[in-house]
Amino acid sequence: MKVAINYWRNPSGKAPVEKYIDSIVNKEERAELLSALNGIQESGTDVIGVEFRHIEGKLWELKIRTHGTQHRIFYVVLKGNEMILLHAYLKKSQKAPLKEIQVAKQRMKQLAGG
Repeated sequence: MKVAINYWRNPSGKAPVEKYIDSIVNKEERAELLSALNGIQESGTDVIGVEFRHIEGKLWELKIRTHGTQHRIFYVVLKGNEMILLHAYLKKSQKAPLKEIQVAKQRMKQLAGG
């Protein structure tokens, strides 16, 4: 099943997840991450190399490993097959840091209209 991926945007129109991806200096690593997202758009949750983990409520996390680096992207599916990427960070510890989850939850609330 195809999935539409969109980026959460702040009131000034900036997309933090897009900025995160653009900030990856290693071109191969950035290409792998974009390829994984492309794979999700084409194959949905059947994509190879990406783990999907439920955080709580409607909040989910993508786990994408590139060149030994572990990227995490929080997302929400609001309607049908539209995935909204809320927040991304580089995994450095075993559990998702609470502050990273809080940022994603805050953005999710803004999507829902408050």
